Amino acid sequence: MIELESQENKVVDSLGRPLRDLRISVTDKCNFRCTYCMPAELFGPDYEFLPKEKLLSFEEITRLVQIFSRLGVEKIRLTGGEPLMRKNLDSLVGMIKQVEGIDDIAMTTNGSLLSEKVNALKQAGLKRVTVSLDSLDVGRFGQLNGRGYQVEDILHGIEVAAAAGLDVKVNMVVQRGINDQDILPMAKYFFEKGHTLRFIEFMDVGNSNGWKLDQVLPSRSILEKIHEEMPLEPVEPNYYGEVASRYRYKGTDKEIGFISSVTQAFCSTCTRARISAEGHLYLCLFASGGVDLRTPLREGKTDEEMLEMIRKIWEKREDRYSEIRLSNTTGLDRKKVEMSHIGG
Repeated sequence: MIELESQENKVVDSLGRPLRDLRISVTDKCNFRCTYCMPAELFGPDYEFLPKEKLLSFEEITRLVQIFSRLGVEKIRLTGGEPLMRKNLDSLVGMIKQVEGIDDIAMTTNGSLLSEKVNALKQAGLKRVTVSLDSLDVGRFGQLNGRGYQVEDILHGIEVAAAAGLDVKVNMVVQRGINDQDILPMAKYFFEKGHTLRFIEFMDVGNSNGWKLDQVLPSRSILEKIHEEMPLEPVEPNYYGEVASRYRYKGTDKEIGFISSVTQAFCSTCTRARISAEGHLYLCLFASGGVDLRTPLREGKTDEEMLEMIRKIWEKREDRYSEIRLSNTTGLDRKKVEMSHIGG
């Protein structure tokens, strides 16, 4: 176990929000070409992904996790791109597991490579996995992922992960007129399987997904549609800063969730920082720019120097993009970091 010197370094930002969650992109590569993240027309065969030397090594990532844990981070989520395209990811999980203060390691994945790698990840210390899946319809799912991947393979990965003892959640990004007809089939399927499904409003992440407000189907509309056939009741949040609004199917202990960053912004309780695939620190999913952590790491900055640099960055944080978007959906065409670099 890597020990901490103390917990006295815990930090809050300018709006009083603590730093508790760190999302780390381990690669910018992905085998899918989902239109809202990496559309094939922009991320084609000749697209140049980051070379290996520009990615943080597992040792560098673990060192940053240790530093962030001293500032209050308790939860780590590994993202991409598609994180399972990074070789030997279970080794990284095992290294992070040894950091004192980190009590939860999770991963977000498209699920296509999950079944073959999940057992090693679980043994290394992974606790939770979130699988992105936007449709159960074979043809529609193939179109949405841009590469013709089969939905059966993703569903198999989900069941293998659950059998291995991981807590499994499924995320569905809903786009009006694209896959909103799949809301009820998805809800019914995962109710029967016993996995929590969360519906995500289509968000303007990055610059390449062609986001338009009229493509957003509000979570309230999704909730009402499901409630008509499968009555729901609200559930209290598990913890401060929980992203999804929780509901339970009446008469059961089975849950469903709604992530409503467009129509019901949750910026006021956001406790998340993100490290991109190239080692830049971002304070918001919709940030325009980040702070390079890779260079000072490689230039020999001490842990104390890195800690103080990160502390000062977080203390000045005032990001609340989704709240601003609620009151002004025009004039927000600023350049934003691509989701393929910070994993959502």
